[in-house]
Amino acid sequence: MFQFNIKYLFINLLLLAVLVFIAMFVNDELIRPFVGDVLAVFWVYFGLKIFIKASNYELAHYVLLFAFAVEIGQFYQLINILGLQDNQIARIVLGSTFDWFDLLAYGIAWGIIILSESYRIQLDKMSYRVD
Repeated sequence: MFQFNIKYLFINLLLLAVLVFIAMFVNDELIRPFVGDVLAVFWVYFGLKIFIKASNYELAHYVLLFAFAVEIGQFYQLINILGLQDNQIARIVLGSTFDWFDLLAYGIAWGIIILSESYRIQLDKMSYRVD
């Protein structure tokens, strides 16, 4: 169940660098709020894959549920309920503004993960086939 996978560590660090770049230097209405959220789901997914050996599908589902839970927490102002509204790190991690488009971004990321894993599995099956 537990592992350490260096390949996923590098993917995760690359995604983190892209996310930090977007947060620091991109201020638009598509890349930062939407593409950034899509990439954030990938970042969490690959972050978990560094340490957890589990079904890619199950992991993708759990990451989607986590992302939805964070967004629902924003809807109910969880950060204020917890008294963390003045904590900058908590505001970054938990967020503070609910947006329906964030749910769409998370769903798109989940779909890309599911489709890419299905495609990868099909490629693996084809490479083992002997004609």
